[in-house]
Amino acid sequence: MNRILTVVNLCVFFNVLNIVNCDQVDVIFTFKEYPYKDSPKNEMTFREFETACEQSAACNQLSGLTRTRCVRECVSPSCYKELYSLDPLEEGEIDVRLNSFKGCFVQRSGRTRN
Repeated sequence: MNRILTVVNLCVFFNVLNIVNCDQVDVIFTFKEYPYKDSPKNEMTFREFETACEQSAACNQLSGLTRTRCVRECVSPSCYKELYSLDPLEEGEIDVRLNSFKGCFVQRSGRTRN
């Protein structure tokens, strides 16, 4: 979200100077993608970890986005770091990284199931 605002602010500035046409500026967000097979067993395994983390002392008293971040980091610290640490989830953001996070979790936990 901050990146988009920065691009918008730059577009307004450069557009005022007639240097750039902002209609042609695209912001591309990239992240490492892990394949995830949306099977009942994979969902059950992920949900077990997620539930345990939601009930943990670290995340239990939190709410909203702060709780979501805490739970994801608890489920898999290494996957969270790789996918979210440089660009944390923001309020109102659609989490397009969730399936990659689940794929990373399944891969690193060695619980790949069909």
